[in-house]
Amino acid sequence: MTNHEFYMDLAIQNARAMKGQTDPNPLVGAVIVNNNRIVGIGTHLKAGEPHAEIHALRMAGNEAEGSTIYVTLEPCSHHGRTGPCAEALVEAGVQRVVIATLDPNPIVAGNGVKILESAGIEVIVGICEQESKKMNEVFNKFIVQKKPFITLKAASTLDGKIATHTMDSKWITSEEARYDVHKLRNENMAILVGVNTVLEDNPELTTRIPNGRSPIRIVMDSTLRIPLESKLVTDKQAPTWIFTSQAYNKDKKKKLEDQGILVFVTKGTESVDTSEVVEILGENLVSSLIIEGGGNIHASFLEARLIDKIILYMAPKLVGGQNAPSFLSGNGVMKMADAINISNMTIEMIGPDIKFTGYPDYVNEEKINQ
Repeated sequence: MTNHEFYMDLAIQNARAMKGQTDPNPLVGAVIVNNNRIVGIGTHLKAGEPHAEIHALRMAGNEAEGSTIYVTLEPCSHHGRTGPCAEALVEAGVQRVVIATLDPNPIVAGNGVKILESAGIEVIVGICEQESKKMNEVFNKFIVQKKPFITLKAASTLDGKIATHTMDSKWITSEEARYDVHKLRNENMAILVGVNTVLEDNPELTTRIPNGRSPIRIVMDSTLRIPLESKLVTDKQAPTWIFTSQAYNKDKKKKLEDQGILVFVTKGTESVDTSEVVEILGENLVSSLIIEGGGNIHASFLEARLIDKIILYMAPKLVGGQNAPSFLSGNGVMKMADAINISNMTIEMIGPDIKFTGYPDYVNEEKINQ
């Protein structure tokens, strides 16, 4: 590991620790080094507050002059809720700026580097680039497409079941895996289920970890079958949004809205279109979404090629049963050649359970079909 990589890795570690706090802004870390000493460290803590570079400059004080700053994302060049970080670095007399990756935001897109180089500052780009990009996979999609980064999360037995044939599902995975899921909820802005999950389980869909952030709870419910006494309606622990179709119950809609529930009536005549849900979430600045529905909800998003990432917790259990539901239903593919490949797969043990994380390879699928 070179010196550049060592300091950038430290900046990335600090940025990653803020996951779940900065959205819809990116995770950014900065480390300032002068005469082989770290004189300033900063991370972006929350949208609207000072960026990582500013926190690091404040810590460094006069020692920022003649220093090298390592920053995980290109310093901003525009006036938003905060001033341009690139100009602040110039004013502080920084000698060199080492950047992990350029900002995909069209407003920045290389302009920060131009400001720095125009001021005679040496700029190095590409140190730990892939690590930085993966850390900001949510931001990188949202800032360009204006759509949330969508993670499908499921827990199943070794034979792929999410419940027995009697619909008993408590509990498939271990306490350690369930705690890991709560951390995942804390990192996402919203969580989505179908109304059948609400009817069967009456879930809370909250984050039960210390100082955790509960996501916006989203329900797809074509006719507004959700019970008025369900926890998602009554507990007020987090906002609840319901997406329904043109076949919705008008009286029920008013009763839900009287309870503070936000109801979106979509264009579908009898069902809710998943693509429209994603569009509306993006318009409402929801940058990340985790789906924890049943097999049909999972399939509807996957078949529409809307899933960006899949996380599957698999317990070392077998339940069998032809009628026991699996985590992926829908129509399925006709031929094995049509199966969606999962790329960049990682595997880890969470207690006694196995956690699989991967990315649906739609691009590879398109190449095969051409």
